[in-house]
Amino acid sequence: MRHCRFLMKYIDFMRFDYDVIVIGAGHAGCEAASASANLGAETLLITIDMNKIAQMSCNPAVGGIAKGQIVREIDALGGKMGIITDRSAIQFRMLNRSKGPAMWSPRAQSDRMRFSELWRRELESTPHLYMWQDSVTGLVMEDSVIKGVTTALGVTFTAKVVVLTAGTFLNGLMHVGEVQTPGGRVSEPASYGVTEQLREAGFVVDRMKTGTPVRIDGRSIDWSKTVPQEGEDDFHKFSYLPEVRRELRQRKCYILYTNEVTHEILRSSLDRSPLYNGQIQSIGPRYCPSIETKIVTFADKTEHQLFLEPEGEETVEYYLNGFSSSLPLDVQVSALETIPAFANIRIYRPGYAIEYDFFDPTQLKHSLETKLISGLFFAGQVNGTTGYEEAAGQGLVAGINAARHCKGEGPFVLSRDEAYIGVLIDDLVTKGVDEPYRMFTSRAEYRILLRQDDADMRLTPRAFEIGLATKERYELMLSKLQQRDGLIDFARSYSVKPDKVNAWLEELGVSPLRQSVKLYDLILRPQLGIVMLAEQIGELRCYIDGLEPQRREEIIEAAEILIKYQGYIDRERQIADKIHRLEDIKLAGRIDYDTVMSISTEARQKLKKINPQTVAQASRIPGISPSDINILLLLLGR
Repeated sequence: MRHCRFLMKYIDFMRFDYDVIVIGAGHAGCEAASASANLGAETLLITIDMNKIAQMSCNPAVGGIAKGQIVREIDALGGKMGIITDRSAIQFRMLNRSKGPAMWSPRAQSDRMRFSELWRRELESTPHLYMWQDSVTGLVMEDSVIKGVTTALGVTFTAKVVVLTAGTFLNGLMHVGEVQTPGGRVSEPASYGVTEQLREAGFVVDRMKTGTPVRIDGRSIDWSKTVPQEGEDDFHKFSYLPEVRRELRQRKCYILYTNEVTHEILRSSLDRSPLYNGQIQSIGPRYCPSIETKIVTFADKTEHQLFLEPEGEETVEYYLNGFSSSLPLDVQVSALETIPAFANIRIYRPGYAIEYDFFDPTQLKHSLETKLISGLFFAGQVNGTTGYEEAAGQGLVAGINAARHCKGEGPFVLSRDEAYIGVLIDDLVTKGVDEPYRMFTSRAEYRILLRQDDADMRLTPRAFEIGLATKERYELMLSKLQQRDGLIDFARSYSVKPDKVNAWLEELGVSPLRQSVKLYDLILRPQLGIVMLAEQIGELRCYIDGLEPQRREEIIEAAEILIKYQGYIDRERQIADKIHRLEDIKLAGRIDYDTVMSISTEARQKLKKINPQTVAQASRIPGISPSDINILLLLLGR
């Protein structure tokens, strides 16, 4: 009786009704819940294990080619991934420095445990955000409108909006050789019920596959047979907030290689590989192949590069990047032992592959709300993407739009010339996926507009307008903008005389000046930069000394990029503005495609299925030709 009275008293005080419910506390779920709550929506985050919040299921790293730009965009919008990555980083590098600034991409190794700990602390300190440890087994829907969720513990929570960010947990099945284990991650159960319910409601569902490598005990590695890879210790980081810094001891990564003996062991065991014996039939990632796929696809290669990445500041556990595998345990160990550094290898666990359910993302609007169920949003791997960064970017947009949906406000949508996140979401909802989607710079047609250095200039004003970016963040952006433009104006107005720099220019092997030129013209020279010139020109040194000390290098870099690449930037902006004319022509609901016989059957079917919102979106659908677009424009009176 006493227990029953306590339980009833607890239930009386417990809340069961929320504005927004987020299912899953991975990278998408954490950003979604944080954004929703910070916009004032009463938000419940439900996760199977509260000790695995924002778990780095695969490599202990954030960022990389194009992915790093996404993380900077998340930060500029008021999301948290950039801040938490900086604070948990144990190595930082700016990739692609040898290329132009449109290709520069930040990447950080993180302390896996610290990353998760910081995310949990962030969530627990966020007003309007609550957490519940449980497994969601069903959605509550009435007349194609979401009403809430039911859980394995028999609890029903009601809400105006539900955001599904279940990652690899929906009917997850792990493979290590012949051994198959249900689960969403190692030692974590799979989630059942939601897929079946949504399929019955009319959603198109399919299966995908991803994998992760072996984890190695660093005490068993012969480090003399590896090549150290140092990090960088300059001003670059992910967050634009000046007070956010790397706090942990920095560590090295290490490079090593497979060899022909390694490949022969792997090749001779392909009949035991779930990828090649028919055990796995779902779609795998082309751009992050398993080691067995590498030796088949690149049969002529005698070696493949691998990276040993530390899992934390103090741990001896290492992640072997480049060796994803679902081969049997004995095969993985035998193959690794042929690599000189691993002659005496000990491992914590083998690599494995995992199959899971995802939903065709063309069933979504650009807000990430589903077309079939009002108030139901999808984000992350359930949309067919792979990668923490892609998931977090979607989660942020879904969380913003979930809160706005509750308030009856219009959707928040990022265009393709505004953000990589905009490219990502538009690709998903317009083109769909035929393999796990990973972001690359080549997917963005306006990548010189989407650089990592200016994501705050592009996106913080929009985030401030909707209430997600704080006033402090917005004012910091304005201050940076003012200082950057002031430095450019100084370069345009300051004249440099030949006698001041010619001796120095000749030492550098650079053509000397014949007459006075503006400092701006000197900076345009590819061999020269603002910091170099400041060592020779006292007035420039005085000017940059007056910039905000904490962000001086960041401001100088931003100004220099604009000076050197302004012509390319202007040209790309003109192209983007032309395309915007098609973005302004609304299409949804204005044409009955079944009656338009002048376009191909394939075009009619795809237009009807995706129901593009604008003519520009229609033009990006695979199979829609320029002539089809011209016919649509004629029908719209254009």
